[in-house]
Amino acid sequence: MKSIVFILLAAIIISLGSGLFYLSGKNHDSEKIQRALRIRVALSAILILFLVVSYLGGWIQP
Repeated sequence: MKSIVFILLAAIIISLGSGLFYLSGKNHDSEKIQRALRIRVALSAILILFLVVSYLGGWIQP
């Protein structure tokens, strides 16, 4: 359970870093920046959904 959360958090941070890399480069590739943002938002939504389902399923305690 914890490993899934850590993997998703690591993927979110990697996506954040890749977006920053494309943003800070000399040629700002807006398509790659948008893709990194979409991936980061999707991973965040998946993480939140996973945590809510885990809580409602009784797999984690508050």
